[in-house]
Amino acid sequence: MSLRRLLAISRKEILQLRRDPRSLGLAFGLPLLLLVIFGYAITWDVRNIETAVLDQDRSVRSRELLDALEASGYFRIERRLESADEIRPLLDAGAVDLVLVVPPDFAAELAEGGAPAALQAIVDGSDANTATIVIAYAQGVVASFSRTARVSARTFRPPIEVRSRVWYNEELESRNMIVPGLVAVIMMIIAAMLTSLTIAREWERGTMEQLAATPVTRLEVVLGKVLPYLAIGLLDVVASAVLGVALFGVPFRGSAALLMVLSFFFLLGSLGLGMFISAVTRSQLLATQVAMVATFLPAFLLSGFMFAISVMPPALRAVTYLVPARYFLVVTRGIFLKGVGVPELRVQGLLMVAYAAIGLGLAVAAFRKELE
Repeated sequence: MSLRRLLAISRKEILQLRRDPRSLGLAFGLPLLLLVIFGYAITWDVRNIETAVLDQDRSVRSRELLDALEASGYFRIERRLESADEIRPLLDAGAVDLVLVVPPDFAAELAEGGAPAALQAIVDGSDANTATIVIAYAQGVVASFSRTARVSARTFRPPIEVRSRVWYNEELESRNMIVPGLVAVIMMIIAAMLTSLTIAREWERGTMEQLAATPVTRLEVVLGKVLPYLAIGLLDVVASAVLGVALFGVPFRGSAALLMVLSFFFLLGSLGLGMFISAVTRSQLLATQVAMVATFLPAFLLSGFMFAISVMPPALRAVTYLVPARYFLVVTRGIFLKGVGVPELRVQGLLMVAYAAIGLGLAVAAFRKELE
C-alpha cells in the first residue's frame, strides 16, 4: 500500500466535499440538529401529571394526602370533583391522566391502624407507558405519606425500612440516559449515510473510468475515501459530547481519550459499512435508502436505546447481537454516566475493533475497479 496514493485519494475526496456544500451540511450540521431535536423530544420523564380528585372524606387526613401529592412535584390537581359521574367524561376527553378517589371513611380507617385504608386511582391506560409511570409515582407518594402519618398508637410500623440510593443518574433524569445513547445512534446513521454515496457517486458521474485507470489498489481507494469522513465523524463526536454536557447538563465522568479511541473504531466500521453499501448498489438514491434501513432502524430499535433488550422476544434478542450500536451504547453511557475505564469496556472495545475490520473488509471485497 502506497501512502502517497492513499493521501491522493483522500485529497480528491476532500476537494469533492468542498464542492458539495450539502454533504458538508449533512456531515457537520445534521448530527447536532438530530441531537438537539431528539434530546428534547424523547423523554421518559412524566411531570405535571394532570390530576382530578374526588375527595369523599373531606377530612384533615385526606387534605394532607392531597397536599403531599402536589408537593411531590409530579402531580398537578386540575379538577376537584363532586361525584363519580364526572370521572368518565374527563378520561374520555383526555383532560386528566389520573383520577384519585378518596372514600368517605378514609381518615377513620387510617386511625384504626388495622386493615389498610383504601384509595382508588383511575388511570387512562390508552398510553400504557405513561399509565405505568403515573401509578408508580402515585404509589410512591401514598407509601411515603403512610410512613409519616401518625394516626394512633396502634399504627403499624414496618420492621424493615428500605432506603434506596440511585447511582450514576441520581435525579433519574431520562435525558442523562438518552443523550449519550443518541451519540451512538446518530454517529452510526450519519457515518453510514456519508460514505454510502462515495463510490455510487463515482459510477453515476462517470469518474470511475479515471479511477480504474490509476494504479491504486482497492484497499487504498477504500481507506483514502474513508479517512476524510473519519476525521469529520470524530469532530462530530466531540461536538455532540460538548453539546450534551453544555446544553442538556449530562454529566461526563469518564475519559475523553477512551471515548475518542473507541469512537474511532466504531466510526471506521460504520464508514466501511456505508462504503460496502455504496459499492454494491452503485446508485446514490438506492444507497441512501439502503443505508437508512440498515442503520437507523436497527440502531434506534434494537440497540437498547429505545427499548430494553431484556424484554424483547428471544428471536429479536438474538438479532441485537449483530447490531454494533448495542455495544457502542454501553460505551457512551458507561463513559458519560459511570466513568468506567478500559477494564469494564474491554469486551466492547474488542468488538469495536472487530466491527472496524469487518466493515472495511466488506467494503474492500465489494469494491471493483473493473468496468462492466
